[in-house]
Amino acid sequence: PYYVSINQDLFLEASLRSPDPMLELFLHTCVASPHHHNSATGVHTIIKDGCIKDPTYAEFYSPRRGTVRFKFNAFQSIRSTPVVYLQCQLVVCRAFDYSSRCYQGCVNRSKREASS
Repeated sequence: PYYVSINQDLFLEASLRSPDPMLELFLHTCVASPHHHNSATGVHTIIKDGCIKDPTYAEFYSPRRGTVRFKFNAFQSIRSTPVVYLQCQLVVCRAFDYSSRCYQGCVNRSKREASS
């Protein structure tokens, strides 16, 4: 466990364990939840489909393509929960593959219309 106070900035880093310098990481989705499994109850979304949902989120420069560094303010919307689980999904792509998910950035998925 990592202990952090409410309204404290939480700094994180995710890195690939690969010597291949041509691999790149992309933070696709990141949520904070009072449950250890990805549940819709009490979830605070930080990033979804590569789109920033938490206004306190910031990404930082990394000298390695295989490393993502970011921060956000500690779980502002989950104040009543003593334990919070952070769950992030990352995508691994080939560097300079401009058709890959890593280069698409934020993708707002439109909702489909329900037919009668």
